[in-house]
This record gives sequence, C-alpha cells and structure tokens, in this order.
Amino acid sequence: MKRFVYALIFVLVSGAAFAQGQAKYVFFFIGDGMGVNQVNGTEMYLAEKAGRIGTTPLLFTQFPVAGMATTFSASNSVTDSAAAGTALSTGTKTTNGAVAIDPEGNSLATIAERAKKEGNKVGVATTVSIDHATPAVFYAHQSKRYMYYEIATDLPKSGFDFFAGSGFLKPTETYDKKEAPSVFPMFDKAGYVVIKGFDNFKQQAASAKKVILMPKEGSSAVSLPYAIDQKKGDLNLAQITEAAISVLTKNNKKGFFVMLEGGKIDWACHNNDAATAFNEVVDMDNAVKVAYEFYKKHPKETLIVITADHETGGIGLGTGKMTLNLKALQFQKVSEEVLSSEISALRKSKQNEVSWNDIKTFLGEKMGFWKEVPISWEQEKKLRDEYENSFVKNKVVFEKSEYAESEPLAAKAKEVMDEIAKVGWVSGNHTAGYTPVFAVGAGSQLFIGKMDNTDIPKRIAKAAGY
Repeated sequence: MKRFVYALIFVLVSGAAFAQGQAKYVFFFIGDGMGVNQVNGTEMYLAEKAGRIGTTPLLFTQFPVAGMATTFSASNSVTDSAAAGTALSTGTKTTNGAVAIDPEGNSLATIAERAKKEGNKVGVATTVSIDHATPAVFYAHQSKRYMYYEIATDLPKSGFDFFAGSGFLKPTETYDKKEAPSVFPMFDKAGYVVIKGFDNFKQQAASAKKVILMPKEGSSAVSLPYAIDQKKGDLNLAQITEAAISVLTKNNKKGFFVMLEGGKIDWACHNNDAATAFNEVVDMDNAVKVAYEFYKKHPKETLIVITADHETGGIGLGTGKMTLNLKALQFQKVSEEVLSSEISALRKSKQNEVSWNDIKTFLGEKMGFWKEVPISWEQEKKLRDEYENSFVKNKVVFEKSEYAESEPLAAKAKEVMDEIAKVGWVSGNHTAGYTPVFAVGAGSQLFIGKMDNTDIPKRIAKAAGY
C-alpha cells in the first residue's frame, strides 16, 4: 500500500512539473564550465561542511528532469565558450571562437532573437562582462569572440530589453586597437538606461523601458567578484535575476526569454580553485531560486532550463586512496586571485621583508592552515620552499591561467588546499566532458535523456513556440 501511495505522489508531482502548455516565460541558466563533477562536488562539499557524508542537494538538481549533453564544436572535440555558446543559442555547431555565425561566416539566428521576433521581451545577463563570449552569442554576430568593441556595438541593434553584467571590456577601442567612439552614447541613443548598482536599479528601473544593469560606480568592468569574495553592496546573479524579472514583466502580456550566465564557475576551474568553484555553483543556484519563486506563481507557463557550455579543468573528486576531505574547503576564505592580491599587498607593506611567521599567520587566517586545517610536513615544505623563492631569493614568477596571474605562493597555497581536500584536476582548460541538463515546468519533458548541446535551444523553441 505504501509503495502505491508513493508512486501516486510521484505521478501527481511529475504531472504538475510537466504541466503541458506553451512556455510563456523562459529562464535559461548557463553555468560556464560547470560539468557533472562541479555539481556533484558542490553537493558533497555542502554535506561534508554540515558534518555528514553524502549530498546536500542544490535546488536545480531536484528538478524533475535531468539529462546530459555533448559539447564538441565544429572544429574540435573540445569546444571554447563561443562555439559552445553559439550551439546553445542557435542550435548550430560552429568553429571555436565564432560568435553566432556558422563556419562559413553567415549569421545565425539566435533563440533570443527568435523570441524577440515573436513579440516577447528578452534579457541577457552574466556575472562577467556583457561583451564576453556566452552573453555575446545571444545578441551579437562576429567572427572572433575577442572583438569586444564590435560585439558591444551589436547590442543596441538587438533591441533586447534587459542586459546585465560587469560592464564592457573595450568600450572605446576596436579589435585592431584603433580608438573608436564610446559605445555608451550608442546605448543611450537606442533607448537604454545604464543603471549602476542594485540599489540604484530599485530607484530608477520604474521609469526605464530598456535597462543595462552594471555594478556600482568604481567596480571592475572585467567581472563581478567571486561569490567567496563578495562584500555587502556587491552585485550578484540572484539580484540580477530579480532585476531581469522586474524589467521583463513590466507592461508585458506576451512573455519573456532570459539567459542568465554563472560565468565565473569557469574562471575558478581555469584556476583549479575548488573552493571558489563550488561557491560559484551555489551562487548560481541562489539565482535559480529567484526564478523558481517566479515559476511557483506561474507553473503552467514557466520553463526553467539549466545547463553548461562545457566542463573546465577535468575536476576529479578523490585522489590516491578512496577518500575525500571536502570539508577542509570551508576554511578557504578568499579566491586564489584575492589571495594573490593580498600577498602582493603584504609584500609591499613590508618592503618585501616578510618573515615565514608572517606568512604562516596570513595563511592561517585566509586558508585555515595550521589552525582548522592540519597540514603534513610535505605540504608545509611546499609552502616554505615557495616562500624561500618568492620572499628570500626574490624569484617571483607569477602563475598564469586563462583569466588571472597569481603570486606563486597563492598558487601553491591553493594547490595544497586542493591536495588536502583530495580534489584533482586534469588541466587548466576546457575538457570534452558531458554537461548536465536540468529542467522544470512547461515543456520540461523535452529535456529527458542524452542530447547534444545544439538540441537544447531547439527544444526550448519548441516548448515556447518560437
């Protein structure tokens, strides 16, 4: 009898989650670099942090539909973000580096453009710059992902209603390094209101028809801070999602499509920084929670899809013996990048006269070493040897990754932390691993099972009637 009741409950819940009807409201979340193990690792980390073995589920992994996707590009089995993003935005494979154009250079219609053509409001948002590869492939058409100025000039042509991110990387300089008119007057002429900071958004948004939301004045245009580094007043993806809903539902009876990217999961994985990566996954899940609250009010008309453009780093959960120690990661208080900048500041403040005891105190505060996190003699020797090179012999060779350069001691401290946590990495770049797919709401049944990344926008279009 119990089994029958459980089966009935499952059928009823599944029936509600698979509610038929056209998806009027579409949320498309992309966790850049978020492979299967980034998700699984985050859930196991949260469980260990709470003092138990197992998983503490993220919201989006509890959605009734789960699948997986292949990510190869037209030019290589390992994709870059532009080609993978183009597959997710257009349903067509292209060569690495291309932004919403096919291998022959022809522009491809994006799902966002199709939604706009059908009369829907459209938003594109990210935690990195608005002209970066993944957001760009939804509104721009350029041959190279690094054509930041040219990508930005495509933004006002799109006519989309909402954009958000850290800013624009080259607002006055073309790809061939020539000075050019600022893109901001172009935005203004096209009717966009640039709003800086979430508090300002709440005050100004009511009178704005089209919005470009950026962080408060004085913030970096490169990206929003990592979740692990965020301070009060910093813009985050959950706030961006709230702002997107506000703008896209205003005076709108037709519906909307919005793409929201957790862009720095990828950056943390390029750095092989497990603690920072897992916190980024949680940060995106917090944004999904905002969308899910909207879904609960419109369950028969809302579709939420979560996936990734590719996996980054080839993260392995368990090294050597069959053990994990993810709970140690909770004592890492900052990203490798902030750790690096603080080591540089320490060096400067003491005119490079930094003692080993100074370093031990510093790493104890920032990484928990010797305090909450015991380290072996071998691990301490790695840190001490790097200290000798960097501070005694003054041989400072910064470690480079895709998006950062780090003090060698910061890189070594992160390496030791990952070693303690029993987390391994295959590389500092993208891999060809499967990406997860999760969905809930109208049309979500279309996302069951294995698929290619090009199938995802086609299925969203089918669910929404674009």
